[in-house]
Amino acid sequence: GCPNQASCSSGEARTPDATAATTTQRLSAIENKILVLSGKGGVGKSTISAQLAFALAGRGYQVGLLDADLTGPSIPLMLGLQGQSVHQSASGWSPVYVDDNLGVMSIGFLLPNSDDPVIWRGPKKTALLRQLLADVDWQQLNYLLIDTPPGTSDEHISIRQALQNSVTGAIIVSTPQEASMQDVRKMINFCRKTNIPVLGVVENMSGYTAPLNAVQVTDPANGADVTAQLHAVLQEHAPELLQAQAAFDVFPPSGGGPAAMADAFG
Repeated sequence: GCPNQASCSSGEARTPDATAATTTQRLSAIENKILVLSGKGGVGKSTISAQLAFALAGRGYQVGLLDADLTGPSIPLMLGLQGQSVHQSASGWSPVYVDDNLGVMSIGFLLPNSDDPVIWRGPKKTALLRQLLADVDWQQLNYLLIDTPPGTSDEHISIRQALQNSVTGAIIVSTPQEASMQDVRKMINFCRKTNIPVLGVVENMSGYTAPLNAVQVTDPANGADVTAQLHAVLQEHAPELLQAQAAFDVFPPSGGGPAAMADAFG
């Protein structure tokens, strides 16, 4: 039979989770809780999270940034906080501060070595996520941004359950090609099924612009660098072109790209 039969029949499984109550109380002082999601890895969720945190803090808001990617935490590196450690007090874990109004929490601060892998099954990851949400002393915040890992798995479900109905919404990040968007559509549907409002879709890595005089040019026949020769020709015959901007498609969009996808989802 089921090893949990006794606890289920006794009603133990329906006992309210004490951690959930603590989390709700702790996060009640935070006005907006925003998830940064994708479903696809490598699309720039952590970059968007970091830039959004800096932008909001730059406008004078009190901001917290939680790195919920337990197996691949990137936020300490992106914010120049590698080597920092978390301090614990009677009120809980203290975030690591970039500025007076921008605090950060990541499992990266808890690892003895940044190259150490986190080899955990779902229950242990869920327990740490709950602890990060319940035990971090964020104090009063205007915004808590939560940078999530790829997929729609344990971490996302745990965060949604811990935050209950207090999620302000989600920002979804995609790149323009179908390989990304097929997973992003799954994430949008995840948000719909779990009642998370989608605040918007960010199309990342769609294009790149740079001054023409900063672009390296190679010979298509042998790959040799011919940048200097091109600049010399332009300087002699059309110097104004050296001030022009060169534009490139990093990933050509599929089927209208994320903008068309967002329109299709309404």
